[in-house]
Amino acid sequence: MRRTDAAGRVFETVLGDITHERVDAVVNAANSGLLGGGGVDGAIHQAGGPEILAACRDLRATVLPDGLPTGDAVATTGGRLTARYVIHAVGPVFSRREDRTPLLVSAYERSLAVAGEVGATSIAFPAISAGVYGWPMEDAARVAIDTVLRSAGTVSGLQLARFVLFSPAALEAFDAAMTTRLS
Repeated sequence: MRRTDAAGRVFETVLGDITHERVDAVVNAANSGLLGGGGVDGAIHQAGGPEILAACRDLRATVLPDGLPTGDAVATTGGRLTARYVIHAVGPVFSRREDRTPLLVSAYERSLAVAGEVGATSIAFPAISAGVYGWPMEDAARVAIDTVLRSAGTVSGLQLARFVLFSPAALEAFDAAMTTRLS
């Protein structure tokens, strides 16, 4: 699905592999340790090569000795990816006892802020927290779409925000959220 807002910014949802995206920055659904993991995180580290891991190790050795807090984001090189940057964002683990939605919102907002800091005009997002962190897909899609559509105007020069989903069910959820939000 592709939509354009009043400012000419394009918002898309696509089925695909985020490591193949031709954008300025891809968002990594990272863990706080920043040293790789499973899912999107593992795929980005594998496809991007050792340069990404080296940059993450440098961050851990200097400004993030305790890791990246949940809800925050930081940029590194894109390594061997087509994207110039990887924006590592730590989403929350889903909980039925505690509303962690503000942390998920923050992960998207901070990703956009970091994109602005590095001068990215195009960005690709995964479904943060919707994989092994257990966030229900429909709610993850609603939070992602609402946050990015609301916050995109705060990023100077942003022209494209794309959600790259890993399954037809995820794509369907994000398409439904975008249709609801833009109708």
